[in-house]
Amino acid sequence: MDDKLHNMKKQHENIPIPDELNSIVKRAIKKRKQRRTAVQSIVGTAAASILLVTGINTSPAFASAVADVPVIGKLVKVITISGYGEGNDSSEAHIQTPAITGLDNDPLQESLNSKYAEENKKLYESFKTEVEELEKSGDAHMSLDSGYKVVTNNERLLTLSRYVVTTAGSSNETRTYDTIDKQENLVITLPSLFKDDSFIQVISENIKQQMVQQMKDDPNKIYWVEPSKVDPVTPFEHIAKDQSFYINEDGKLVISFNKYDVAPGYMGVAEFIIPTEVLSEVLVSHEYIK
Repeated sequence: MDDKLHNMKKQHENIPIPDELNSIVKRAIKKRKQRRTAVQSIVGTAAASILLVTGINTSPAFASAVADVPVIGKLVKVITISGYGEGNDSSEAHIQTPAITGLDNDPLQESLNSKYAEENKKLYESFKTEVEELEKSGDAHMSLDSGYKVVTNNERLLTLSRYVVTTAGSSNETRTYDTIDKQENLVITLPSLFKDDSFIQVISENIKQQMVQQMKDDPNKIYWVEPSKVDPVTPFEHIAKDQSFYINEDGKLVISFNKYDVAPGYMGVAEFIIPTEVLSEVLVSHEYIK
C-alpha cells in the first residue's frame, strides 16, 4: 500500500513544467536582473472577467462547481473548481484547482493556470487507476485530498501552496509552491535568489543545526540528521537545488520538506525558517529576503 502511495507521489512530482512556462520564467528573471536598479510601479485594477479552468471538470466522474471568487490581492483573484470522486463508500477524491487572474503577463498567467489544471487532471486519473487496482484485490479504501492555500500575499509577492494528501492504510502529504513577483510578473526560483550554488551548503548546514536543536528541546521530535541504528535511513545531507520553498509575510525564506523526506511520518511536513543573517553573504540582494 505504501508503495502505491509512493508511486502516486512520484508521478505527481515528475509532471514536467510546460516548456513555455520555463522559457517565460527564464526571460523574466533575465529582465529583472537587467532592471534591478529600477523600480517599476504597476497601477491598475483587476479585469472583471472570470477565467474558468475546466481541466478536471471534463471528466464525467466529477461533479464540479465553481466556488466564490476570493480576492487574494489588489490585482489578483482566484477561481476554485472543486471535484468530487465517484459515489463510492470506500474511496473518494476532493480536488481544488486554483486559477490566477489579474497578472499583467498573460502568457505567464495562462501557463501557470494550465499547469495547475493539467497536474490535477493527471492526479485524479492516477487516483482512479489506483482505486481500480485496489478493487481487484477487494480493498479499495483510499482517499485523495488536494487543494491550495495563499501563503503570502503582499504588494510585491504572491505565494500559492498546493498540497496533496493521499490515504490508503497510511497517509502521505506533498506540497509545492509558486512564488510570484506581482510587479515584475515572474515566478521566483530558489537559485535566482542567490549569487551561486553555495547557497545549498549554507542553507543545509543551518537546517541541520535547527534539526539538532529542536530534538534537544523536544524529545518527541526526530529528524534523520545523523546515522541511526534505529532508523536505517540515509541522513539528511543537503537540500536540492530546486528545493521547495516560499517567502513568508515577514520576508523570510522558508524551506519545506514533504512528509517522510527528512523525518518519520508522524512529523508531517517539515518547514525551516532560515535566518536572513545566515544568507546575507550569498544573496543576490535583499529585494525579496528581508
